[in-house]
Amino acid sequence: MDKTASSERNWLGRTVRQGRSIAALLPIMTVVFVAYLVIGLAMPVLPLHVHQGLGLSTFVVGLVAGSQFAASLLSRLWAGHHADSRGAKHAVVTGLLVASAAGLLYLLSLRFIAAPETSVTILLLGRALLGGGESFIITGALSWGLAFLGPQNTGKVMAWVGTALYAAFAVGAPAGTILYAGHGFVAIALAATLIPLVTLLLVAPLRSVAPISHTSAAFTKVARAVWVPGLGLALSGVGFGAIITFIALLFAQRGWSAAWLAFTALSVAFIIGRVVFGHLPDRIGGARVALVCVLIEAAGQALIWLAPWSTLALFGAAVTGFGYSLVYPGFGVEAVRRAPSQSRGLAMGAYTAFLDLALGLANPALGLIASRAGLHGVYLVSTLVVLCAAAIAVRLLNAPPLDMATRSQDYEQ
Repeated sequence: MDKTASSERNWLGRTVRQGRSIAALLPIMTVVFVAYLVIGLAMPVLPLHVHQGLGLSTFVVGLVAGSQFAASLLSRLWAGHHADSRGAKHAVVTGLLVASAAGLLYLLSLRFIAAPETSVTILLLGRALLGGGESFIITGALSWGLAFLGPQNTGKVMAWVGTALYAAFAVGAPAGTILYAGHGFVAIALAATLIPLVTLLLVAPLRSVAPISHTSAAFTKVARAVWVPGLGLALSGVGFGAIITFIALLFAQRGWSAAWLAFTALSVAFIIGRVVFGHLPDRIGGARVALVCVLIEAAGQALIWLAPWSTLALFGAAVTGFGYSLVYPGFGVEAVRRAPSQSRGLAMGAYTAFLDLALGLANPALGLIASRAGLHGVYLVSTLVVLCAAAIAVRLLNAPPLDMATRSQDYEQ
């Protein structure tokens, strides 16, 4: 009886603590959800606009998609420094203004629809600007959440903020498909311009947090702390990139309807994984969780590669989303534990930059593979790349425990 009562008290305590954590993060999650609708709306339709609307190749599709992540890579460290020195709220506001400007470039690209090369060049610039804005929004949001809950809840912050992000993808994908079918890409461009401005109204009343420090650790030390988990994140991100960039074209090529369901299946499974198991990286260790999750993600990619009908491809997208759901917080816990406390924003920026690098390079590379080996070949390659992330997780599992005192002294020097 005593053991049962103790277990019930522990369960109740964990539930209450989790409820308080969610309540503290809810305003930030709301901001992230609304802001990321811009990306969610475009996910299923941007490849169709470039490939079918402008008549350009799958390589150009990958280039347009990858330009956002390349720009995110270039701006991620700047965003981290900005969040550390100017404050997380300031970083989010900056990102929203930049994202709205990207929507204006989307609109401008439509003025040159009769000249596809000119139109796609302007669209590339818009995607690049959106990538910079996204850097500031998500880095600021994560830094904001860490300031509220503390570094001991890193996995939880990453899990819940990421849940809001993928909820935006889940809602945005079908909404974007409807807008595109009814009004064309102009509706997507208008939404991309206006949604960030509306989000500013949500941000304005939220409580700011003081900058962590005006003296950050040297970037080389931060990079040295996060590069191994960052590499694991980069390899696992290729599977995510394969779906968001090429699944709509795969469905169109095979005559399968409702490609938006793949994005929704990916996002809903991702959210379920985060909601149900988001506490695990903090509790049992990020590397252990990441290892299991990348194997699940690779299985989902393989299912899409082998799928002879749409139902199996949708199931593969869902399995991918479920596996990918805890890869970011899993490897992220390992990254933040290794980083100096006064540079958490920079550490989050450096860590996430590995994902940007992977997607910025992988999307055009996968586009070349699609043009030569077919769209199904994209998912064979992505399966093999994601499996390589398991080796990184094993390395982290076998690494000696961190000496926190030694690490702190090292960063104080």
